[in-house]
Amino acid sequence: MLFQWDITHDAIDQVAETFFQEQPEEPPAVVEFARQLVTGAVEHAEEIDELIRRHAEHWRLDRMATVDRKLLRLATQEFLYDKETPKTVVINEAIEIARRFSTQESPQFINGILDSIKKELEEKEARSQKPEARREE
Repeated sequence: MLFQWDITHDAIDQVAETFFQEQPEEPPAVVEFARQLVTGAVEHAEEIDELIRRHAEHWRLDRMATVDRKLLRLATQEFLYDKETPKTVVINEAIEIARRFSTQESPQFINGILDSIKKELEEKEARSQKPEARREE
């Protein structure tokens, strides 16, 4: 779905509807999860792409393998907006998909970028959870 959206820039709801009409019947939970991932990745594309850019040293998004770019966007969307799936699981799933559908170097490339994003987000989360030091007067 992200491939089609990236090329056509059609409304993501329309892209998803077309995609699922052409697929064998999937369980409703699978369809809903896929829609949430793709819709979130599109709705938050600027924020997600900026985060990827910061961690993809010396790589422009448009120069990345298409599969890698889509995997990074989906995984980053999960990091930011799906608090149920552990970040390590998200990384492992992205690596496995990259092994199957992308280049030989892609799993290491994906792992490096996602691990760096994961660390940044976890550090930010840890800082926001620390109680502020209070001065006793």
